[in-house]
Amino acid sequence: MCNCCVVLVLCCLGLLSADQSLKPQLGDPQLATNNPTLTTVTLEKPFCMFDSSLYPNRSYTIYLYVMKESASAMSSLVTDDSNKPLGSTFQQTSGGQLGPYNAAFFDVPDCAVPPRLADVGGMNKAPHVLKQYLFRVGDDGTCLYDPNFLGVCNPPLAPDTTYRFKYVLVDNSEGMVKDQTLWSDPIKTRRVSKLPMKIDTWPGRRSGGMIVITSILSVLVFLLLTGFLASVFFAVMRSEDASAETKGTSPTVQQSESRPQLSSE
Repeated sequence: MCNCCVVLVLCCLGLLSADQSLKPQLGDPQLATNNPTLTTVTLEKPFCMFDSSLYPNRSYTIYLYVMKESASAMSSLVTDDSNKPLGSTFQQTSGGQLGPYNAAFFDVPDCAVPPRLADVGGMNKAPHVLKQYLFRVGDDGTCLYDPNFLGVCNPPLAPDTTYRFKYVLVDNSEGMVKDQTLWSDPIKTRRVSKLPMKIDTWPGRRSGGMIVITSILSVLVFLLLTGFLASVFFAVMRSEDASAETKGTSPTVQQSESRPQLSSE
């Protein structure tokens, strides 16, 4: 009985692991730092996910679909009635609000020759290796506003918004969907940090440095004002003294001028 339980648990763990591997995953934090950002999400490409659906001498393409988590489950289909991939765009789905949109397509990653993550350390090989291993959703900031853009638009995502992602395998010769992953777990973009609406002037919430600086500035303003008033006061006093001296000397000058006239007579 115990052996049967152990086997059952292992089988369940294996199924859970398989289901997890069939979902798009966030890129390795060592390769994709600061992920997600305000407007982008970096995903691992689907290495070895569709091996059982690939046939020799046939050409395939991976389609990436994006959908907001708030979209209804009924609108999460990525194929039409003839099993062809939907060509819904960002604009047609209001950025994934009304359903999934096609954000990108690329070649099937080569499972036999995966990128060597050790090469990321090399400056020349790093961009190529990262492009092979990762895909950045929301990386095109101009396609929405370029009237000459004819490709699949991968515009920036909305901040503080939860999205889900899905990879779809399409046969190029038939144009039919051959396989697809599950929708990813919810992945939320970062939120914009809010600035305070008003400055708090309550002294109890000021730092010690702010209080010291405010005190010094107050003292300097007081000294400048005192000096200005003192200079005005002394200027007024000097003008009054000068006028008083002028009045005191004028009679003496008149008497000195009148005496020589009397002696001459």
